[in-house]
Amino acid sequence: MADRNTLKKDGKLIVVDVAANVVIEAGKMVAMNATGFAVPPADTAGLTVIGKADQRVDNTGGANGDKSVAVERKAAFLMKNSTTSAVTAASIGKVVNVEDSETVATTTTNSIAAGKCLGLEGSGVWIEIA
Repeated sequence: MADRNTLKKDGKLIVVDVAANVVIEAGKMVAMNATGFAVPPADTAGLTVIGKADQRVDNTGGANGDKSVAVERKAAFLMKNSTTSAVTAASIGKVVNVEDSETVATTTTNSIAAGKCLGLEGSGVWIEIA
C-alpha cells in the first residue's frame, strides 16, 4: 500500500452553480433545488439550505449554471425571526425552519430546515448552518 496525497478544503466557503433566472442576494440563506442548483430558500418542498450567500449573483435571463455563487457555511448566522411562528428560547438546540430567504420559524408548511437555533438576539435568531 502507498500513501495518498488527499486534497482537502475546509468546507466553510463553497461555490455552487445558480439556477436559471434566479437572483441570490448577499447575506441571505442559499438552498439547493432538486436538480442541484442554488436558489433562494422558501417554504417549498425539495429545497436544502446549504449556507449564506457571500455575494449577490443575478442570473436573470441565464440558464442553469451560467453563474455561480460563493456560499459561507459551518458557522452561525443571525437571521430574522418570524412574526407568524416565532422562534423562542424553547427552540435553542433544535432545528428551525425556513420561512423565506432571511427569516426562520418554528413551524412551516413544508418544514425546510434552516439550521440549528443557537440563540435569540433582538428580533433575530442565531442559526448554525452546517
